[in-house]
Amino acid sequence: MLSYILRRVVQMIPTLAGVILLVFLLFRYFGGDPAEILGGLHATAEQVESIRNQLGLNRPVWDQLGLFAWKVVTFNWGSSWATNEAISNIFRTRLPATLTIMIPILVLGVGLSIIAGMAVAYVRGSLTDRLVMIISTVALSISFLVYVIIGQYLFAFRLGWFPVQGWSHSLWTNLTVYAPLPVLLAVLVSLAPDTRLYRSFFLDEIGQDYVRTARAKGVPERTILFKHVLRNAMIPVLTNVATQLPGVFIGSFLIEVFFSVPGLGREVYQAVGRSDYPVIQAVTIYLAALTMLINLITDVLYKFVDPRVVLK
Repeated sequence: MLSYILRRVVQMIPTLAGVILLVFLLFRYFGGDPAEILGGLHATAEQVESIRNQLGLNRPVWDQLGLFAWKVVTFNWGSSWATNEAISNIFRTRLPATLTIMIPILVLGVGLSIIAGMAVAYVRGSLTDRLVMIISTVALSISFLVYVIIGQYLFAFRLGWFPVQGWSHSLWTNLTVYAPLPVLLAVLVSLAPDTRLYRSFFLDEIGQDYVRTARAKGVPERTILFKHVLRNAMIPVLTNVATQLPGVFIGSFLIEVFFSVPGLGREVYQAVGRSDYPVIQAVTIYLAALTMLINLITDVLYKFVDPRVVLK
């Protein structure tokens, strides 16, 4: 397994190099002139040229690309153009708030979806099964923004259970006071599609020969579901979770904007509005690297879920 992991890590290098090159070219040729953006509307030609020299934009393209790659490797992106805050400090101070929102969403969303999908598969063909599928289909057609508006109005304004916005320096206060409402709404949004998907995974396994054999031997239905069907359905479940992880991270960006959570997502949103290229580039590169790492971890987990899987 160690040799497989090492090969995969080596294979990530050209992929990450391609991402770095693509991001560099997009911001270099399609993102506008950073010197003019920083200089503002009233900057003179001399001021713009001075900014261009400070940023190294007058250097040859290959030198700029090498400097950009060096920033990625050394995790040294310099400072934000808009706030002059070190980007390393932005990651250090904003990422905990993002993880405080993202981790509960991921854990609760996956856990509840698996339980719901298995429960619906257990009563397949019944009235309950049909009702859950109808409700899930309706929920899929509703925008996340609608959930946010209704959730803030109902749970915050009318019932007063949660604050609409806010954040503190206490992790416990954030988890118990400010995070529950955005986490609840995000889990509700993900529950409908994941329940439908996991139900199909479980139903595919229920139709296999080993399930019929277990039933013929008199094994209880619950034992079949939890001991056999669940384990064999975990590979597609893990695949779905792996593909969702970057989406959960990006989805938390919207939550941070709607609920004024001082996380990395809101920082990126503000950086886009003020054309703060270094912040946007850093988040884009590291999100791509995180996606590749998640795919590697998922492939390794396949081996633990199903010993028959051979890693090549």
